[in-house]
Amino acid sequence: MSKIIEFIKNISPLNNRTKMPKTIYIIKVVLLFFFCKLSGELVGEGIVMLIHFACGKNPLKGEMFDPITITLMTYFGYSIMIVITMIIWKLFQKKTLSELGVTKKVGHYLIGMAAGAVLVVVSAVAVVFTGSIDYIGLFPDADISMVALFFFAFIFQGAFEEFLCRGVVLQLLRRNTSLPIAAAVSTALFVAPHIPNMINDRSLIVVFALINTALVSLIFSFLTVRFNSIWAACGMHTVWNFILYNVMGLNLSGNDGMTVAIFDMRSVGTNVLNGGTYGIEASVVTAVVLTLALVVCLFFSRKRFACHSSDKVSHTILESGCK
Repeated sequence: MSKIIEFIKNISPLNNRTKMPKTIYIIKVVLLFFFCKLSGELVGEGIVMLIHFACGKNPLKGEMFDPITITLMTYFGYSIMIVITMIIWKLFQKKTLSELGVTKKVGHYLIGMAAGAVLVVVSAVAVVFTGSIDYIGLFPDADISMVALFFFAFIFQGAFEEFLCRGVVLQLLRRNTSLPIAAAVSTALFVAPHIPNMINDRSLIVVFALINTALVSLIFSFLTVRFNSIWAACGMHTVWNFILYNVMGLNLSGNDGMTVAIFDMRSVGTNVLNGGTYGIEASVVTAVVLTLALVVCLFFSRKRFACHSSDKVSHTILESGCK
């Protein structure tokens, strides 16, 4: 019985214990991930419900705002979830925000934005050249103010996922297990919530959706470790989603609902080139672009690090980075 009690105490997300077998510690961090996620979502959903009631709507009777407004409310609500995650981090893990990756080097956010813009534009343009996406032109009645609102909304949406995966999970596991394990667990937890939106497509498209989601997660992890903060990953995440969804008007991770966009771009049929209903994030073309990006990142990081590092620390290239 004492062993069971000790096991429960170890895996509880409400303490900052680290002295335990690695497998048990990984379970603990995974539970902490879901504790932060569910706590934030419960509070966020509650606030959305209160806003409906305050505006004279009863969501319990199906009285809801339009889909675009609901999406904006949900995304802006992630700001509250971020705050809850930080409170849990400081209150129960008893760590500083810099240990979460929330450093003062917010300029790294711009680096992530630039990386995200390049990767998503290159991927989409390459798919257009295959003929699997048609570029129609500009939407004549594009609501620029609404597009701008979505940009700010995606700042919070992208940051919340990064606070959990590259903040809570990656930062805890890289310090108490190893970087490969930390990146693998972080990636698995990042991919899992996206799976329900993948399963409606053809099997080959699902395979590339899984591969691409894992690849972009690894790039997020690389940026976090490389800059010793989560800001670059947050910036890339935000811009990738925003450009894909509100600039190009393409499906975002299987979300093919109503949106507001600047350009009118439409998939031609359903195939592995355009990613079907999941969007170009399930495209074989995007897989090539992301793979090349990851290889280039690893190559130049290793080369730069080797310029001023000794052989005895060469095995920690990814974890240390070059400053």
